[in-house]
Amino acid sequence: MTEPIYWRRELAGLVEEALGSLPVVVVTGLRQAGKTTFLRSDPSLAGRRYFNLDDFATLEAARREPEALLEGAEPVTIDEAQRCPDLLVAVKRVVDRRRSPGRFLLSGSANLALLKDVSESLAGRALYLRLEPFTRREREGRLAQRPFLVRFLERPALPPRSEAEPLRDEEILDGGMPPVALGETRRRDLWFLGYEQTYLERDVRDLSQVADLVTFRNVLRLTALRTGQILNQSELARDAKLPAATAARYLGLLETSFVLRKLAPHLRNRSSRLIKSPKLFVADSGLAAHLTGVDDLGATTGEPLRGALYETYVLQNLAGILGAYLPRAELGFWSVQGRHEVDFTITSGRETFAIEVKAASRFGDRDLAGLRAFAAKTPDFRAGLLAYNGQEAHALGEGLFVVPIGLLLS
Repeated sequence: MTEPIYWRRELAGLVEEALGSLPVVVVTGLRQAGKTTFLRSDPSLAGRRYFNLDDFATLEAARREPEALLEGAEPVTIDEAQRCPDLLVAVKRVVDRRRSPGRFLLSGSANLALLKDVSESLAGRALYLRLEPFTRREREGRLAQRPFLVRFLERPALPPRSEAEPLRDEEILDGGMPPVALGETRRRDLWFLGYEQTYLERDVRDLSQVADLVTFRNVLRLTALRTGQILNQSELARDAKLPAATAARYLGLLETSFVLRKLAPHLRNRSSRLIKSPKLFVADSGLAAHLTGVDDLGATTGEPLRGALYETYVLQNLAGILGAYLPRAELGFWSVQGRHEVDFTITSGRETFAIEVKAASRFGDRDLAGLRAFAAKTPDFRAGLLAYNGQEAHALGEGLFVVPIGLLLS
């Protein structure tokens, strides 16, 4: 039987570095984003004892005698660690006796930093890293060169030439979940349907008591319809016919399980009318398309979510690149009520960059209005990018550049 091909992940280098200096490293992320394959197959992680708490027998052993499971050779990898908080308390005790680097590598499909019992156990002892769905660079196996975005943030300039291909609509609909993005399943629609059912029937019940899964599913889909939009929690609760407190709790569950990402507003400039609510994104554009029933993004279809789904795909790529190379960089967005907006801001050190995404293959001067307004109002502004789905790059002066989305994500 042929061994499956392992696709190298961009985060591997940072995980290896972190294990060289810290006793506990936690890799979290959306279920099925590839964490288990990464933990078991990446060459940098070879030779570690491996436990998966999705295995019932292992989980029961961890619950009965958590410290006994940790006895023996180190280093140790524990997959789906959030399923046994008692085991994490045992990890804390073991680490407190000897804080040598690389002892424990944990993973979780729930945000361990947001789970009270877990976060208290690991406080001050762990570094949290997030494995995003596959980026375009990972899917194409082009990790040898440092990302364009990282090089641009260091020195805003265009490369001598760009050979990046425009995004195809199918890439957006596939997203970055490995079985779909890597072509391991023939029916994208059926895979996402099974994923949704598993998430609702297993992960949600593991994280919280949700009595009415039908209502929760409705919130999940209403949230997907708002991907790329600023959160209006009262409107969401009204559309879901739920009390505001229940809607807020459901949003919290979606965020804890990495299905939902909230992007914070950039507030470091001179405007009194700045939007201060977060922006919502489904973590994977393919999942977002499935939940909203979108199966064709052709320009002739007039699909109203086309722009939002492109923006969602760009964000998951930006997050994957920054998380691997610049984990302290802050991703946000900027919006002045009723006037200007910028899709993404990146604050790295004392400099701020802005990115506007356009799904079309052409751009006009009006597409630069938000970037120009942001530059004028932001003292630490360094450079701005208009990313469109074409093939030519241009330097416009005053720190503004037009680049193909394919180059931005390369």
